[in-house]
Amino acid sequence: VQLQASGGGSVQAGDSLRLSCSASGFSFSNYAMAWIRQAPGKEREFVASIRSSGHRKYYADSVTGRFIITRDNAKNTVYLQMNSLNPEDTAVYYCAASRVLTAGTGYDYWGQGTLVTVSS
Repeated sequence: VQLQASGGGSVQAGDSLRLSCSASGFSFSNYAMAWIRQAPGKEREFVASIRSSGHRKYYADSVTGRFIITRDNAKNTVYLQMNSLNPEDTAVYYCAASRVLTAGTGYDYWGQGTLVTVSS
Protein backbone atom coordinates (compact mmCIF):
# COMPACT_ATOMS: atom_id res chain seq x y z
CA VAL A 1 0.00 0.00 0.00
CA GLN A 2 1.29 3.43 -0.94
CA LEU A 3 -0.29 6.82 -0.33
CA GLN A 4 1.69 9.70 -1.77
CA ALA A 5 0.55 13.15 -0.66
CA SER A 6 1.65 16.28 -2.46
CA GLY A 7 0.73 19.92 -2.94
CA GLY A 8 1.82 21.39 0.37
CA GLY A 9 3.77 24.59 0.63
CA SER A 10 4.11 27.98 2.28
CA VAL A 11 1.32 30.47 1.69
CA GLN A 12 -0.13 33.65 3.14
CA ALA A 13 -3.31 33.84 5.17
CA GLY A 14 -6.32 33.93 2.86
CA ASP A 15 -4.62 31.94 0.11
CA SER A 16 -5.68 28.58 -1.28
CA LEU A 17 -3.91 25.27 -1.82
CA ARG A 18 -4.97 21.95 -3.28
CA LEU A 19 -3.50 18.78 -1.85
CA SER A 20 -3.44 15.53 -3.79
CA CYS A 21 -2.93 11.99 -2.62
CA SER A 22 -2.15 9.27 -5.13
CA ALA A 23 -2.91 5.72 -3.99
CA SER A 24 -1.63 2.36 -5.12
CA GLY A 25 -1.39 -1.21 -3.90
CA PHE A 26 -5.00 -1.62 -2.83
CA SER A 27 -8.48 -1.35 -4.28
CA PHE A 28 -8.84 2.41 -3.98
CA SER A 29 -12.46 2.57 -5.12
CA ASN A 30 -13.49 0.31 -2.23
CA TYR A 31 -11.90 2.43 0.48
CA ALA A 32 -12.94 5.54 2.34
CA MET A 33 -10.27 8.22 2.29
CA ALA A 34 -9.44 10.92 4.77
CA TRP A 35 -7.20 13.89 5.34
CA ILE A 36 -5.79 14.18 8.83
CA ARG A 37 -3.35 16.81 10.02
CA GLN A 38 -0.87 17.26 12.81
CA ALA A 39 0.31 20.67 13.91
CA PRO A 40 3.63 21.09 15.70
CA GLY A 41 3.33 19.91 19.29
CA LYS A 42 -0.26 18.78 18.87
CA GLU A 43 -2.07 15.50 18.37
CA ARG A 44 -3.35 14.36 15.02
CA GLU A 45 -6.63 16.00 14.06
CA PHE A 46 -9.31 14.80 11.66
CA VAL A 47 -9.87 17.21 8.76
CA ALA A 48 -12.15 15.57 6.19
CA SER A 49 -13.19 12.18 4.87
CA ILE A 50 -15.06 10.82 1.89
CA ARG A 51 -16.86 7.55 1.25
CA SER A 52 -15.56 5.16 -1.38
CA SER A 53 -18.30 6.25 -3.77
CA GLY A 54 -17.74 9.92 -3.03
CA HIS A 55 -21.38 10.35 -2.04
CA ARG A 56 -20.84 11.10 1.64
CA LYS A 57 -18.34 13.44 3.20
CA TYR A 58 -17.45 14.56 6.71
CA TYR A 59 -15.61 17.69 7.75
CA ALA A 60 -14.13 18.98 10.97
CA ASP A 61 -15.94 22.05 12.26
CA SER A 62 -12.76 24.08 11.93
CA VAL A 63 -12.62 23.59 8.14
CA THR A 64 -16.30 23.38 7.19
CA GLY A 65 -17.07 25.90 4.49
CA ARG A 66 -13.40 26.39 3.62
CA PHE A 67 -12.10 22.93 2.67
CA ILE A 68 -13.52 20.51 0.11
CA ILE A 69 -12.59 16.84 -0.20
CA THR A 70 -13.08 15.07 -3.51
CA ARG A 71 -11.86 11.91 -5.15
CA ASP A 72 -11.31 10.52 -8.62
CA ASN A 73 -11.56 6.74 -8.52
CA ALA A 74 -10.39 6.48 -12.12
CA LYS A 75 -7.13 8.15 -11.10
CA ASN A 76 -6.84 6.56 -7.63
CA THR A 77 -6.49 10.04 -6.20
CA VAL A 78 -8.10 12.02 -3.41
CA TYR A 79 -7.91 15.80 -3.18
CA LEU A 80 -8.28 18.46 -0.53
CA GLN A 81 -9.08 21.94 -1.77
CA MET A 82 -8.19 24.37 1.00
CA ASN A 83 -9.48 27.93 0.78
CA SER A 84 -9.22 30.92 3.09
CA LEU A 85 -6.25 29.41 4.85
CA ASN A 86 -5.23 30.81 8.21
CA PRO A 87 -2.17 30.23 10.43
CA GLU A 88 -4.11 27.69 12.51
CA ASP A 89 -4.16 25.44 9.42
CA THR A 90 -0.39 25.07 9.57
CA ALA A 91 0.34 21.34 9.90
CA VAL A 92 1.57 18.23 8.21
CA TYR A 93 -1.37 16.86 6.24
CA TYR A 94 -1.69 13.10 5.87
CA CYS A 95 -3.98 11.15 3.63
CA ALA A 96 -5.31 7.89 5.00
CA ALA A 97 -7.45 4.99 3.85
CA SER A 98 -9.85 2.61 5.52
CA ARG A 99 -12.68 0.25 4.63
CA VAL A 100 -14.95 2.18 6.97
CA LEU A 101 -15.78 5.88 6.65
CA THR A 102 -15.29 7.74 9.91
CA ALA A 103 -14.84 11.28 11.11
CA GLY A 104 -11.81 10.42 13.15
CA THR A 105 -8.17 9.38 12.96
CA GLY A 106 -8.58 5.60 13.12
CA TYR A 107 -7.61 4.82 9.55
CA ASP A 108 -5.71 1.72 8.44
CA TYR A 109 -3.23 3.04 5.89
CA TRP A 110 -1.33 6.33 6.02
CA GLY A 111 0.79 8.34 3.63
CA GLN A 112 3.94 10.24 4.46
CA GLY A 113 2.36 13.67 4.79
CA THR A 114 2.84 17.02 3.14
CA LEU A 115 3.62 20.22 5.04
CA VAL A 116 1.36 23.25 4.82
CA THR A 117 2.60 26.48 6.37
CA VAL A 118 0.35 29.52 6.54
CA SER A 119 1.79 32.84 7.60
CA SER A 120 -0.16 35.88 8.71
